Amino acid sequence: MQEPGVAEVTPLSKSELLFQELVRSVHESGPIEVLEAAGRYGTAIGLSKITVHLVDLQQRLLVPLTGGPILDVDSSVAGEAYRSDTLRLAEGGADELSLWLPLKDGADRVGVLHIRTPRIDEPILRRCHTLASLLALVVTSKRAYSDTYVRRTRTRDVQLRTEMLRAFLPPRTLGARRGVSTAVLEPAYELGGDAFDHSITRNTLHAVILDAMGHDLASGLTASVAMAGARSARRNGADLAELTDNVEHALVTWLPERFCTAVFATLDLSTGVFSWVNCAHPAPLLIRDRRLVEGAMDRTPELPLGLDGVFTDVSPRTVHEFALEPGDQVLLYTDGVTDAHDSDGQMFGLERFTDFVIRAASADEPAPETLRRLIHAIHDHQRGSFTDDATIMLLEWTPDRGIPRPRID
Repeated sequence: MQEPGVAEVTPLSKSELLFQELVRSVHESGPIEVLEAAGRYGTAIGLSKITVHLVDLQQRLLVPLTGGPILDVDSSVAGEAYRSDTLRLAEGGADELSLWLPLKDGADRVGVLHIRTPRIDEPILRRCHTLASLLALVVTSKRAYSDTYVRRTRTRDVQLRTEMLRAFLPPRTLGARRGVSTAVLEPAYELGGDAFDHSITRNTLHAVILDAMGHDLASGLTASVAMAGARSARRNGADLAELTDNVEHALVTWLPERFCTAVFATLDLSTGVFSWVNCAHPAPLLIRDRRLVEGAMDRTPELPLGLDGVFTDVSPRTVHEFALEPGDQVLLYTDGVTDAHDSDGQMFGLERFTDFVIRAASADEPAPETLRRLIHAIHDHQRGSFTDDATIMLLEWTPDRGIPRPRID
């Protein structure tokens, strides 16, 4: 008989016990062993097969971790799940169904999960979504200290300066209910001196975009030192002016003959106030109501970072502010984007660049997918090569947006 005042404890189901065992095994398993454990869990709950596909460095291919064909992001059902960030269901043959679910670490897309099952109902669908969530976290966690996943997402060797820069780069996309930041950069395997950084706290989205002088190892080192200087200052509680001074000091001290352009920015997720310091970089672009607001964030140019030891009359950096409206987008970019040119010398240009983003927003395309397609369009415009690094960041302020829920199309 139950004692008065003591809540009744619901006994765990067999499937819950199996999932608990899977979660416990994650900590003791290697990168591939954990996928095998997930396969055993899937078999125990009635699924036929589970396969994890990770997206490659350029977001063109979905590469299986445990055998199977490599799939194209732009022309496969798996790619459709990745591009649209939704579950996709197809016939799997032999009286089976084939489910493709996005694998996401927070807002960042890392790949897709393929599940074959003889039947599907609400409990099975819930377990599949839960399994996808767990495996995305596992991939992100184990990728930090194992090369297994990284090697599978590269189609060729990475240059030394690129390896150094990529060690500093954050996930491509991060976000919360009130805002998102997403970025892409090319050439993926031969970066010179471009880099980006972003971070999010309870009420603030931080963003950095950098373009270091040159295309050699010192360029990568310059961008890496600048990024480290920005992170160090940010994590010590510095405001934008102090952060910029810290980066300036780091470059002058350790790399006195190098310089870079940059934008350091914050977005107050509560108020929508966008603040930035522009160090000789292309001005941020504002897209509002599906159109470019020309000149909205143009300000008097200031010197690049790293010249404090050259010019004795360098003025303190100016922190600019602009009040965003819900739904506004801010584009940060390096000049390799607009200056990209084809064999006839025709530039990709600012108009084509902003029009691409506006059209995608009008179609309600997710921001990460917009930038994925955009960087590929710039690549194709140059006949498959980059004469300069090209980096794009897109920030959105969405204070009225609810927490996204999984949906089935």
